[in-house]
Amino acid sequence: MKQRILALLWDLDGTILDSGECHFKSWQHALEINGFTLDRAVFYQYFGRNNQVSLRMHLGFEPDPSLAKAILTEKEDYFRKIAPREASLVNGVESWLAAAKRKGYLQAVASSAPMENITTILESFHLMGYFDSLISGEKLPAKPEPDVFLSAADRLNCRPETSWVIEDAPAGVQAAKAAGMRCVAVTTYRSDSDLSLADVVIRDFSIPFEGVIIGQSWNLDR
Repeated sequence: MKQRILALLWDLDGTILDSGECHFKSWQHALEINGFTLDRAVFYQYFGRNNQVSLRMHLGFEPDPSLAKAILTEKEDYFRKIAPREASLVNGVESWLAAAKRKGYLQAVASSAPMENITTILESFHLMGYFDSLISGEKLPAKPEPDVFLSAADRLNCRPETSWVIEDAPAGVQAAKAAGMRCVAVTTYRSDSDLSLADVVIRDFSIPFEGVIIGQSWNLDR
């Protein structure tokens, strides 16, 4: 039987980590050495989607497998090289992680990023101890499909209706709602209106955790 304890399912890029510029530099680097250019506006339009979706959008066509592998391998290698020193945590995020841990809530990373990226970032920023599970959606259907969040809740043995997703991208918010979960959206790169489907929209995590999660009315028996 699924647990009825509250679970927090965290996106990574743009939610825990302010990594947009690092991802832009990584995509730009990998595309340029393979003979392509990257438009910054297109990049941010699709930031937060998985690599296969993003690559198609950046190129404007479906690449053959060898080209896709070359670009994506270079992109992720470069990202893991620069992110630990150039990216930063979203303001206040560690206070939320610590507050949730003190309350005994289960927490998982549920990200479209490759698992090696997830572990690199969590280890580099000393966050690994906050999480009970790590889920990479790299090989799952891309957000706005709900698979990565449903997989995370299942791994924690928690019910979707007692799970909160914390996201920064419209596709992630849509995925959370499709999963039957509540959602806090943080406007790291998007406007309030872009994230209007979320239950709560915040600027960053400087607002007290208790006022957002615990302060919201939610019924375990709904």
